[in-house]
Amino acid sequence: MKFIFSFILYICFCPVLVLAGNSITAHPASQIVGQNYRFTILTPSLIRMEWSADGSFMNEATLAFINRNLETPKFRAIDSKKKLIIQTEKLTLTYLKGEKFNSNNLSVSFMLEGKMKIWKPGMLDEENLKGTMRTLDRLEGWHEDKLEEGIISRNGWALVDDSKSPVLVDDTQWTHWVKENTRKDVYDWYFFGYGHDYKQALFDFTHIAGKIPMPPKFAFGYWWSRYWQYSDDELKNLVSTIKSLDIPLDVVIIDMDWHKTFGLSYRNKVYDAAGELKGWTGYSWDNNLFPDPCNLLEWMKKNHIKTSLNLHPASGIMPYEDVYDKFALSMGWDTVGRKFIPFDMDNKKWADVYFREVIHPLEKQGIDFWWLDWQQFPYSKSIKGLSNTFWLNHVFFNNMKKKREKRPLLFHRWGGLGNHRYQIGFSGDAYITWNSLRFQPFFTSTASNVGYGYWSHDIGGHFFQKGDPKVTDPELYLRWIQYGVFSPILRTHSTKDINIERRIWKFPEQFEMMRSAIQLRYQLTLYIYNAARKAYDTGISICRPMYYEYPENELAYTSKNQYFFGDDIIVAPIVAPSDKTSGLSVQSVWLPKGNWFEMSTGSLIKGGEMKTRNFLHDEIPYYARAGSIIPMLPNNVRNLQSDCDTLCLFFTPGDNGTLNYYEDDGVTDSYANEFTTTHIAKKINRVENKLNIKIDARKGNFAGMNPTRSYLLRFPLCFPADSICINGVSITYNRFISPGNWTYDGSNLELTILTEELACDKEVNLEIHFAHEQMQQEQLLFNKVKLFKRLVPVTEQFKYIVTSYDSMRNLSESFLSISQTHSHISASPFKIISILKNFELNLEQAKNEILNFEHAEKAKLNQIVNLLSD
Repeated sequence: MKFIFSFILYICFCPVLVLAGNSITAHPASQIVGQNYRFTILTPSLIRMEWSADGSFMNEATLAFINRNLETPKFRAIDSKKKLIIQTEKLTLTYLKGEKFNSNNLSVSFMLEGKMKIWKPGMLDEENLKGTMRTLDRLEGWHEDKLEEGIISRNGWALVDDSKSPVLVDDTQWTHWVKENTRKDVYDWYFFGYGHDYKQALFDFTHIAGKIPMPPKFAFGYWWSRYWQYSDDELKNLVSTIKSLDIPLDVVIIDMDWHKTFGLSYRNKVYDAAGELKGWTGYSWDNNLFPDPCNLLEWMKKNHIKTSLNLHPASGIMPYEDVYDKFALSMGWDTVGRKFIPFDMDNKKWADVYFREVIHPLEKQGIDFWWLDWQQFPYSKSIKGLSNTFWLNHVFFNNMKKKREKRPLLFHRWGGLGNHRYQIGFSGDAYITWNSLRFQPFFTSTASNVGYGYWSHDIGGHFFQKGDPKVTDPELYLRWIQYGVFSPILRTHSTKDINIERRIWKFPEQFEMMRSAIQLRYQLTLYIYNAARKAYDTGISICRPMYYEYPENELAYTSKNQYFFGDDIIVAPIVAPSDKTSGLSVQSVWLPKGNWFEMSTGSLIKGGEMKTRNFLHDEIPYYARAGSIIPMLPNNVRNLQSDCDTLCLFFTPGDNGTLNYYEDDGVTDSYANEFTTTHIAKKINRVENKLNIKIDARKGNFAGMNPTRSYLLRFPLCFPADSICINGVSITYNRFISPGNWTYDGSNLELTILTEELACDKEVNLEIHFAHEQMQQEQLLFNKVKLFKRLVPVTEQFKYIVTSYDSMRNLSESFLSISQTHSHISASPFKIISILKNFELNLEQAKNEILNFEHAEKAKLNQIVNLLSD
């Protein structure tokens, strides 16, 4: 009997595994090898288990797993003639030697919620928390059952069978190239035994399957996309209109009509030599629509717009393509008879010529990234088991990585486990229904269970369901946009249908709300970008289920349509129509223990249970953790490609808090090692009636970083200050904000400070003093912002009711007084306490004035008053 001991390396701030190098092969000290078996202890909770009839084992990468060379964890192996026992800190594996793996000779035991659990081959993982699926094409409603298995489970274990996966071999040009997996009679399993430590499972998964790369910063802005036969002038006019209406925009996608389509029609289908619809695949600009593509693309660039084209590569290269002769010459293809050149992307020479003669020339014209809309035959015709979707994503992404100075970006369909390495997914053609919208928040957050954190949906839905009225529902589109604000990528889209409208200015009643939602997205970009860095570092995606944070709380599993958006925000999107009479949407949301700030209503709410809240159309249910510091952009930013020298910090009320603010150049791949962090802390001192903000000197560096910046500091649910000092120097109140002073907004009960430009490499200290009376009466601020906002429509509605009865009659002075409370505070912020007390005294009187108006329907009056209910 013999014992094998190895040791793990720990990092001081958390027990994370450290990569030992770039080689795919696991360190020999991590392996236990027998005649027909090999066990590789990758982490204390992750073991690769192999059995081979001929005793040979594979060390190459596969589509899913590209690195096994982790630091060897601590373990003990008890190896006898008939039995092998491997013990780590988390798992005990027992194998009776000889036969291939089965339920009689292999088991893994571990602790889960204080009880011993045992896994054996063949067990069903009935509580797997799922991953994602290839597409939502033509799906409507809830389809949890269609999701693929993920790597985490409430059972505490998950198993990935990698036995038949195609193999990846090292390649200098493509990082890896593919070859067929010809092994027979083998088992190649990965056992994830993480219990309910879901975060650690994902961290370790992205170390063996590859990190989640950061998209360039512009990708988190608004994308315009529509399947429509645009001309270059139409696209220019569209972009100009969007900008003229003060709608932020960063990306325009030109769908497949950018290339020649030869009268493509669903009614009169014509097929090409490859058996696909003629015109579905194409690489030659349609010069009737785009006489000078370079001119258009240069115009887009000057207007800070990134441009993407849609590709369906399945038909290969047809003889009518502009690139056909060059492609054929480079391939040594006989052009006699002008036969088409079939798609053959897993042929290295074909791929090399494809990118050199087809893709690179289009990129040189000004195409920034590609939309790979693969919908044809799912698997390679030459390499068994190779997903065409996966392989296209791999070669396109790695070609961009090798050939460009800019950070690669790819927009594509899901190709299977490991596809998280290629960023942004296209979820497909969902039906335009409330049920489709209802499924998407769950679908998106659950995909994080396989590291696929960047789903992009057709915001608004793709097409109508058969039999549905062909009318764009403005409320559904509004709620879909509001959800899109809190999804990884915000991209409106639809099919080619004259009854579907995606131009938000075509909805006069909802336009302001839709635009405000898109502007909110831009304000939150810095928070989102910080979350993208965390996804790269930890494997924890931006949108993630509640059970990552609360794995032992049943509500974390049953609250399926809410999710964490980054570390500090919970979102519960409205996914059902509002009450037609009141205009209110009733929403249930589980808020965990602690205080949470309802951002759209300005309400501080105590968590620990399910809450039932109501929301108007312009209100979005999202909640920031009390004390959290949210990095934001100012509201005047309209694209993410221009430098902004002002950092906005939103200090969520209710508690102390800290933030490590992350920055990089937003453009190149150097972010792995070139970035900065700035530590920011908020501390409340109730004894001395003050608030301290400390912004540490920035650490790190990257090319092009600004040496100075201004800070826009926002303090909601806060009284006006008695005094404010920045680095010991007093600043003064000003009715209108300008650098070096502070102001107060009565609508949001928000104190705002705008500093002068300050050096980023120097510490900044702010000290805000409040009157003792204010600190003792903070409850006066609570639940007021929501009432201020709702009194605006309430007052308008009541005026109409009263005037319709008596055109000379006015509302009472007390009613008008409370309806303008926010304006009174903004005009006289230092009288805020008396103004708020007056508001509380007169609010009930105003409600009674409405309810007791005898010349209107009681039901209507009750509805108005309900708007003022909490």
